[in-house]
Amino acid sequence: MTSRRSFLRGMAAATASLSAADLLAIPRKRAENISLQLYSLRDAMGREPVRTLEAVAKAGYTLVEHAGYNNGKFYGMTPGEFKKVLTGNGLKMPSGHTVLQPAMLVGGSFFNDQWKQTVADAAQLGQQYVISPWMPEEVYKNADELTKFMRVFNKAGQLCQQHGMKFGYHNHDFEMSKLPDGQVIYEVMLQNTDPKLVTMQMDVAWVTAPGSDPLYWFSKYPGRFELLHMKDVRATSGGQHKYESTEIGQGIVKFPEILKHAAQAGARYFVVEQEEYGNKTPLEAVTIDYQQLSKLMA
Repeated sequence: MTSRRSFLRGMAAATASLSAADLLAIPRKRAENISLQLYSLRDAMGREPVRTLEAVAKAGYTLVEHAGYNNGKFYGMTPGEFKKVLTGNGLKMPSGHTVLQPAMLVGGSFFNDQWKQTVADAAQLGQQYVISPWMPEEVYKNADELTKFMRVFNKAGQLCQQHGMKFGYHNHDFEMSKLPDGQVIYEVMLQNTDPKLVTMQMDVAWVTAPGSDPLYWFSKYPGRFELLHMKDVRATSGGQHKYESTEIGQGIVKFPEILKHAAQAGARYFVVEQEEYGNKTPLEAVTIDYQQLSKLMA
């Protein structure tokens, strides 16, 4: 799934608009702890963020998670403007994605103005979590470098704590792989971050796809996964990747078991994300995801 990764490296999202059919989504029974990662609707959010958020609310969601903060603005709007749009649609945003870079910690002690503003703006929006969804390869080339970067995570957690929030990290598949000394990247991250300051936003699909098991991590590190990215994937024979994103319940992720152990995980929010849509529109796909997840959680 190069689209998500390219996005996180700074590539611009496409700007396709919503179809008329998208905007006719029928409201469904609301689930208070189901959120939507707005990257799922990245094209529409890039072109028509206000209209898109209206459609998200009509689809049944009451919570969203952003992936569009740049230069002090959320999808081109100031924090105040964006909060007004959210509130006007009955939406709240407990979490958001912004990449934490090693260079943002100056002199090993203090964050630069860019990251300080990121955290302050998140607090203004009412976020509870500031989530970094990526790590550059140079910080996990060996255990020493990774451990060093986890100290930055802890410091980010301290800064977030000052604003009444918590810092978090969203994994992909590479965190399930091993470092040169044989340690699993995800293990080193969990062992070297303070649970009071740093949570893990587990992407259950990216844990499952490379052969790991979310339940293993829940059991070994209970309470460390306050947000779960509820994504499903299925095997594909085309393209350069082995898996592609699909609607919840249509792939390989064992959602009933994950939900059964959600309390052990410490999960407070369940964030839907879908990156590929087959012959559906993105909004049709995430509406199905909401309905499927709501049924599973009933």
